[in-house]
Order: sequence, then C-alpha cells, then structure tokens
Amino acid sequence: MSITHLVTHSGGFHADELLSSAVLTRLFPQAELLRSRDRQWVTPAADKIIYDVGGAYDADAQIFDHHQRPGPLREDGQPFSSFGLIWAHYGRAYLAAMDVPVDDVEAIHTKFDTKFVLPIDLLDNGAMEPSVAGPLSILTLPALLGILKPVFDDTSPTADDDAFFTALPIARSFLEAQIRNLAAKARAHSIVANAIAKTGTSAILELPMGMPYRTALEQAEANHILFVAHPRGDDWALNGIKLSNDTFEQRADLPAAWAGLTDTALEDASGVKGAKFCHNARFIAVASTREAILKMAEIAVQDVQ
Repeated sequence: MSITHLVTHSGGFHADELLSSAVLTRLFPQAELLRSRDRQWVTPAADKIIYDVGGAYDADAQIFDHHQRPGPLREDGQPFSSFGLIWAHYGRAYLAAMDVPVDDVEAIHTKFDTKFVLPIDLLDNGAMEPSVAGPLSILTLPALLGILKPVFDDTSPTADDDAFFTALPIARSFLEAQIRNLAAKARAHSIVANAIAKTGTSAILELPMGMPYRTALEQAEANHILFVAHPRGDDWALNGIKLSNDTFEQRADLPAAWAGLTDTALEDASGVKGAKFCHNARFIAVASTREAILKMAEIAVQDVQ
C-alpha cells in the first residue's frame, strides 16, 4: 500500500519534525502532510507515517515518536528525536532522491547524521543546552526556525499550522543545501587527491577550480603543501590553508608586505606584474593570470621558508 498521509502533531513545532517533514515530503510527494493529535490519525496504519507524536517507536508500524519513556536511544546511548529516527530509516532513500551517487550515500549519511542530525536530537531532548553556542545561540538553526512560530497574541485558529507551513520550505532549503554541499565535497575530494599526487613535493597545490580541499590534504597527510592556486572567474586566486574549521590560523600566511595592497601597489611590493589584490588578513591573493599567481605563490613559499 502506498503512503497517503504523513502525520505529525498539531500545535507548536520544533526543528525535529520540520526537518523530518522535509525528508518525508520529498520521498512521498503525493502524501498529505497532516498535523493532528487525534487518536484516529496517530494510530499506525500501512498508508501512514507518523512522527513526533503517537507515543511509540516502531519502524515496522511506521511510527517514529521519541517522547515516551523510555525513549529510543542511539547505540552510544544518546537520545533520538523524531528527526534522528526518520533519518536513520529514510535518510539513505532521501540521499538517493537527491541524486547523491550510490558510492557516496553511506559516507554522507553518516557524516550528515553526526554533524547535522545529532545536534538537533540533543537539543530537542534537552541533552544539550542552547548556551553551548554562546552568543551565537540565537542563530542556530533550531532557534531560527523557532522564531517563525506565531507570536503569543496571534489568536488565529490556524496560526500554528500557518507558521509551520511557512517554516517548512525554509527548513527544507537548509537541509537540501547541506546535502548538496556534502555531495560536492565528496566530488571535490577525488579531484584534490589526484592533484596532490601530481604535486609531489611542491608546496603549491594547483586545482582546476575553487573547491573544498583541506580534508583531502589532511587525509593525504600532505603537510608540505602551504598554498593552493586555482582559477577564479577571469582571475586566479592563491589561498592559505586553515588549520581547522574552528580557527583562522593557517599553515602559512601570505607575505606581510602584501597585506591590504591592490593593483600597482601590490605589483610594486611583490614584483609580480598582474598582481591585483591581497587581503589584509593575508589568507587570499588574486592575480590576473596563472603565471602571475604561481609566481606569487613561489615568492610566498620563499617568504615562509
């Protein structure tokens, strides 16, 4: 029997059922998304998927709630929210529907679960305090989606449903963008790995276009590479390599004498015709030609050494 209804609870909403809804509505686009707590709707049936409501977790019966006691736990003992349960059972099919190559599905499923789903699960269950985000706590995805709830004195009988269906495409856009980015990083990884192999002992890595490269560098243990050059539109760019996503510190900075300079001033400081720009923080420089950017890269390497 085909799925005709996707059922979650009525009233206020959170990120977990919004994101679950984004997954399920892509997989079952003909199904009606219904928000209800009526027993007839939250009782399992072959043509329904019920989530974040119903007081049970039974994948065979297609009911995925986590509010009951004891609630469902991951293998490491951390709690699931409805999003984690839906992702565990439908995430791979969702990735296939997003045209993720079959060879990348398992790795992306795991990475997305760790980086995106688990924090939603922990926050929804009170196992993580929003304060861990510090001053940025109001800018986390659950907080931003929560802002879309109706205000307290909105007396419209459809206020909660209206807000939910306004928030749903926004949640979907973040979900799909994150998956597209993970898929792109997987594509980039093989390109960067091949470029690293061709680079040999050089401290300069040349890529055919701008793309994520740090993870591939780390996995290849290519610690000798200090700068990355690639075309950028009509120009060429030279980038430093951050030590991690949590810092602006780099393996090596561009020369201090170039910081903040442009055009003729940068040409004079670098001695390279075609040098166009160097960021004041010395993490990127731009030149008009490949020859110019590679010359700047060579000078930057000599400056470090």
